[in-house]
Amino acid sequence: MSFYIGREASKLWKRFCAEITTEINLLAENWKYILGGLICQAVFLLYSKHVISLYVAFHQYIHGLAARGVHYFHRPGPTLQDVGFFLLPELGQDRAYISETVFTLVFLSFVLWTFHPFIMKSKKIYTVLIWCRVLAFLVACQFLRIITFYSTQLPGPNYHCREGSKLATLPRPDNVLEVLLIVPRGVLYGCGDLIFSSHMIFTLVFVRTYHKYGTRSFVKQCAWLIAVIQSLLIIASRKHYTVDVVVAWYTVNLVVFFIDKSLPELPDRSNGGSALLLPLTKDNKSKEENHKLLNGNSGDTADWRPRTQINGKIMEEGNVVHVEAVINGV
Repeated sequence: MSFYIGREASKLWKRFCAEITTEINLLAENWKYILGGLICQAVFLLYSKHVISLYVAFHQYIHGLAARGVHYFHRPGPTLQDVGFFLLPELGQDRAYISETVFTLVFLSFVLWTFHPFIMKSKKIYTVLIWCRVLAFLVACQFLRIITFYSTQLPGPNYHCREGSKLATLPRPDNVLEVLLIVPRGVLYGCGDLIFSSHMIFTLVFVRTYHKYGTRSFVKQCAWLIAVIQSLLIIASRKHYTVDVVVAWYTVNLVVFFIDKSLPELPDRSNGGSALLLPLTKDNKSKEENHKLLNGNSGDTADWRPRTQINGKIMEEGNVVHVEAVINGV
């Protein structure tokens, strides 16, 4: 038993190391897009024939800065009439965490799924390439979101954004640093950045990505169901108006659809095409071992050679002529 566990652990470690090598090589080629998405997520992607120029403006930071900036313009007022508020009972402040819990579940599940090639035999995606694609979707959607919530400021429906709350408005800043410095409290208790929902941007991008590149149909159906539940919980928590969620549903889906069509298709690892992306090795044996580990193939590499059946026996193709000569000679 201990021998079996040790052997499987050794295989898992080799597979992990082979995946690390491949992903590092891909990261070396695509680090600009990953860095641009993580630090920036931002403003535009300009495509030319040979190079992709990123015009980034620190989007994850810029997005937070924009949300904080609109908070200075926010003016609390009566909650607007909303169909969702009329149909869905209010969860209340004590149960507002439910929607955040569901979102955290979606977020962590997707992140873990993108890293499954490091430990699983059966794999279809490359972690680096899938995140390049996801960050491109997030960049475009959140850029549109910034434009939208700066166009019209609505009175926030959330509890800390209503009339009488000290957090509903921000005092005039004393210096520029106060505006540029973003603290977690300001992110959690922001007001005014309503149309359209940032939580739904992430949720729908993750769900659509898994729907295309995931392999389990049951999980795909559950993911879409969770996205619908997440939408209802956001409205019931009074974190957004219904229009914020509705606009997110059709905007994100359209953005992902058109950007996905303009980007090159990802290589499918399930058909063995990953060998083209593997780093060159000194000998063929190492390359074949990497190919086997990365794609979940088993058995010795010599078993891949074509064979021919002669008189009920399976012979290697290279030995067919010799065997026939022996048989004819007899």
